[in-house]
Amino acid sequence: MSNRRLLFLAPAQAVTSVFPQLRDAGYELGIAENLKGASVFIRKSGPDVIFARPSLPGFRVEDLLAVGAEDPNFPPVIIITDKGSPEEAERLMSLGARDYWMEPLDVERIMAVAREPRKAAPVPASTTLGGHKPAPGEGAPRIVGSNPAIGRVLRLARQVAPSKATVLITGESGTGKEMFARYLHAMSKRARGPFVAVNCAALPEHLLESELFGHEKGAFTGAIARKLGRFELASGGTILLDEISEMDLALQAKLLRVLQEGEIDRVGGSETVRVDVRVLATTNRDLEDWVKQGKFRQDLYFRLNVIPLRLPALRERGDDVLDLARFFVDMYVREYGLPATPLSDAAVTWLRNYGFPGNVRELQNLMERAVLLANGRPIEPAHFLLENDEWPLFAEEGEEEAALPEGNAAALPAGTAPQAATAPAAGSDTAAAPAGATAQPTAGASHLAGPVIPLHEMERIMIAKGLEATAGNRTQAAELLGISVRTLRNKLNEYRAQGHAID
Repeated sequence: MSNRRLLFLAPAQAVTSVFPQLRDAGYELGIAENLKGASVFIRKSGPDVIFARPSLPGFRVEDLLAVGAEDPNFPPVIIITDKGSPEEAERLMSLGARDYWMEPLDVERIMAVAREPRKAAPVPASTTLGGHKPAPGEGAPRIVGSNPAIGRVLRLARQVAPSKATVLITGESGTGKEMFARYLHAMSKRARGPFVAVNCAALPEHLLESELFGHEKGAFTGAIARKLGRFELASGGTILLDEISEMDLALQAKLLRVLQEGEIDRVGGSETVRVDVRVLATTNRDLEDWVKQGKFRQDLYFRLNVIPLRLPALRERGDDVLDLARFFVDMYVREYGLPATPLSDAAVTWLRNYGFPGNVRELQNLMERAVLLANGRPIEPAHFLLENDEWPLFAEEGEEEAALPEGNAAALPAGTAPQAATAPAAGSDTAAAPAGATAQPTAGASHLAGPVIPLHEMERIMIAKGLEATAGNRTQAAELLGISVRTLRNKLNEYRAQGHAID
């Protein structure tokens, strides 16, 4: 069952047709016809994706996008409309909308988007308040690191950014390929245009073609209105084809024509549409080997590989791991409202010696976990909570709830009575204690400084994040958390009885 939450900010008749299938698939659904109702659902349930009409009585989607522009953890907003235009699509996507869809809604497409992992990605470079569109270089994501391995890539990226050349960004999973794509766009002469990203692995072939090139009314069953494709929406800007290696061979041939001619044909259409788009592509595979195996077209590979950018793995970047670790620690300390949290000497040594198979993405997740568990004290290797490590945060069935080891920040001294803190709804990416939710010290507890998250709240936060990281797989989540499946199941039943269902 899915533990994803979806909010539809639209008239009921526009979305109720898709509700039964989504509900049967395990999605928690909300519908609101005004901003007040939407605000309540966002605050209480923390939706993973918001689907919103451009306007409703007393509501403009620009207001919602303005809130998201100020909060990088705000859920992605997809515009849904029964009447649309390229101009409106470009304007709303430049303000931060993730996508622009023509109705009627397609359940398979909604589920594909909902399955995509939530990312704490930077706000797109073209997204600012007040409709201001940045000049080249303005709003470029910060690339942290000074190692020569990453320095060479950055210099090449800056050199080729102003051109229209196609760039193929390769590297292991988690090295930051999408961030470099956004960097290239922000440093280019197209920074004032839209940046549109398409995950080629997230949609089946028949949907991906329509997603890229659009379709005409009547092109296939359910196509009751024209739909603009991502290439049209990205015209004047940049399109990122993420995980390009997963694209079907037949669709690769159509993409090659777009790259060579600058023209697309909508599915079911008879007119050729000119597009002015710079193409960036990413992959974590060896495309040369993919070509030899007949899984990728050689001519398309040559056309994409005009400028190759290979991102080094984190283990190749030396002490950049420490700079990145401190960057992420500072970011999550601010997000969770915790006091400054240094890395202990033991943690520094551990970080230098660990191989990080998941690269920067793994490091980021590790630092978020460590910040939560350290809770304002120096981060120690025990806070990294890796598989097979023992961490007495969770009590096994039949045991008393374990106290954290002496010296760990989340441990409460004897006699300390923590003030109740209400954690956000499970599934939210901002699972932090609210401002002011601090431990109230009694005698002997005066050394505690800053906010302290009560143990039971931290436990629930970590379980929610464990399930999110494993897409709801309880066995994998239990392994990640270092507890038994039985304990996890009992904890979930306990939360459900308290009205805090997580899965």
